[in-house]
Amino acid sequence: MGVTHVVLFQFKASASAEAINDISQRMLGLKDSCIHPTSKTTYIKSASGGTDNSPEGAQNGITHAFIMDFETAEDRDYYVNEDPVHDEFKKLAGKVLEKAVVIDFTDGEFKL
Repeated sequence: MGVTHVVLFQFKASASAEAINDISQRMLGLKDSCIHPTSKTTYIKSASGGTDNSPEGAQNGITHAFIMDFETAEDRDYYVNEDPVHDEFKKLAGKVLEKAVVIDFTDGEFKL
């Protein structure tokens, strides 16, 4: 069953608009640049994201959201724990991020 990977960013106050745009585009670009070591093909099924536009006022500093879909938990685990392209992205993003929040789920599963 597929896994949805949700990533929320709060950028540092010192981050420039250019840096924020660069990191955002790089985040979306991971879909095409992360290659599975066995299949030698891309393995992120889809990636989307954007700037918060909620009128609720409950963002707690979060300004950008990204959603990535994986075919399997194993693909997600490789991405999170081993993918060298993702590791490099995390190092780069860490320079301009104040906070990152990540939550993953499988659609329709509500286990405790």
